[in-house]
Amino acid sequence: MYIPTTIAALVLLTVGMVLLQIFWLRLPPRLRLVLIRASIAIIVLYGIFLVTKWSSTFDRLNVFVNWMVIASYELLVLRFSRMSPRWLTMPSTIILLIPLFASSVLLPLTPLFVPGSQAKVSLGDHLFYEVSPWTNVGGGNAGVNILIYYRPPFAPFLRRKLQSIPFNNQECNSTAASAIVFPARKIVLGRCPNWPTQSTGVLDKALPLP
Repeated sequence: MYIPTTIAALVLLTVGMVLLQIFWLRLPPRLRLVLIRASIAIIVLYGIFLVTKWSSTFDRLNVFVNWMVIASYELLVLRFSRMSPRWLTMPSTIILLIPLFASSVLLPLTPLFVPGSQAKVSLGDHLFYEVSPWTNVGGGNAGVNILIYYRPPFAPFLRRKLQSIPFNNQECNSTAASAIVFPARKIVLGRCPNWPTQSTGVLDKALPLP
């Protein structure tokens, strides 16, 4: 539902970055240097948080960071297009920008346009989970990912993703999915009830906790 809006916003962002490149030489040299250094810093810091699986507990902030990373990436790629030889860097720039419109990139950007925020359900022992809905860009299927997080008591504004449990609507009623944690066994159990048209029961998925 929000994918077309996200694509439109991404197109506008890309157009804005192209215009920035057109008027690049009119910017003060110090500002140009700050923009390039900030873009590199944002991408590096994002990569560190992505690898270590840490993020903010504020969903809107996380989405805003995702958009900042995309803007930084576009800025650096478009600066690369100005390098010589142009016959090589220009086609390479187009190739590097096309993947930005893939579903794996668009979906983390979409929550910016979704009203409200995902509910956080406490599991005890500084653990909680969120139910993150997803849908295929081409349609045909939808579902949720149950994301299990650890929130350190000394920094409650941070979280670390421990596990992800996927459910789709073809196997169960994913909108009613939930999770249970067994700390002693270091196991998280994802539970999804069957549809009324299916046999009575639930679909369980047990995954280890790190």
